Amino acid sequence: MNNILLPLFTFMLCYVIGSIPTAYLIGRLNKINIFEVGSGNMGAANAIRAIGMKWGLLVWVLDSLKGVLAVCIAWNLPGDKIANGVIGAIAVVIGHNWSVIAAIITGTIRGGKGAATAGGTWLVLMLPWWQIVVITLSLWGAIVLLTRYVSLAVLVSVGIGTIWVMFLIGQGSTGIPHEYSLYILIVAFMIFYRHRENIQRLAQGRERRLGERA
Repeated sequence: MNNILLPLFTFMLCYVIGSIPTAYLIGRLNKINIFEVGSGNMGAANAIRAIGMKWGLLVWVLDSLKGVLAVCIAWNLPGDKIANGVIGAIAVVIGHNWSVIAAIITGTIRGGKGAATAGGTWLVLMLPWWQIVVITLSLWGAIVLLTRYVSLAVLVSVGIGTIWVMFLIGQGSTGIPHEYSLYILIVAFMIFYRHRENIQRLAQGRERRLGERA
């Protein structure tokens, strides 16, 4: 039974951590319902447009910390550390993207797009291979600075990061656990799926840039 219950407990705990509606709470401090502004998305980009750069960056940091916290907690739960980390990292992104707490508040299952929370999990899981972290984050930052398209920066950095890590896992000589392939593929799929409307707007030249008000 423990072989089933322990991973399930890890998943549910990290899912709830991811479900914490950071943008909604920060918005309420500013007397704004984030679900009724702009895209209605519970993420940092919409928060920046709705309540300003300072508060939006705070949302980004807090959402990233959800990913960091979930993985660190998962690592310290009973069971295999690597498996727990993968379960926790996937679950916290699912929780952010499809938040049960947001569903209780609004009556509809909803959430963010997973970029900041996934970034937090990436930072912790990939820290021993710090070059990957530095290069992908630098790529993200460079694209944001050059284009002011946050969605484009997310999609490019996630795509390149996923291909890079899968290649290294396939090489088998870098020490990256094979279990991480499950994590990185599932999380990348979720991010691209949640950004499908952004992809359409980018292709049509209608995507909003960072700093534009909601």
